Amino acid sequence: MHISIGPESTYLPEDPEVDSLIASQDPETVARIRPDSPLAWAVLAQDAWDHGDELESYAFARVGYHRGLDLLRRNGWKGKGPVPYSHEPNRGFLQALYCLGRAAEAIGETDEVTRISEFLDDCDPSARAQLEK
Repeated sequence: MHISIGPESTYLPEDPEVDSLIASQDPETVARIRPDSPLAWAVLAQDAWDHGDELESYAFARVGYHRGLDLLRRNGWKGKGPVPYSHEPNRGFLQALYCLGRAAEAIGETDEVTRISEFLDDCDPSARAQLEK
């Protein structure tokens, strides 16, 4: 008999349309076509970060984070519990969460940095190491 301690892991559904768009379009176009995709916003956040636009990265990451929360809730997440990085469809949300924490730190949003760091570790303690590569 298997006894589960704590909430079950949440596995977001695959989204082949977004994957295809990401592979063939610029990130802004992807976000315009699929504004509900946390991955699209996470890619925009990363691009802004790479160009030194910390505030823009923060804004894009915040949208991706909220889109991800909406998607998680629609897929059974109850506000806590694992969101495994090993499941590729979860990575857009986790990347947005990571980018949000990084950008919050860059703009001096100290309280948010702590909350986001704890949330990311609660979702998947191994995610940060993967996202920092």
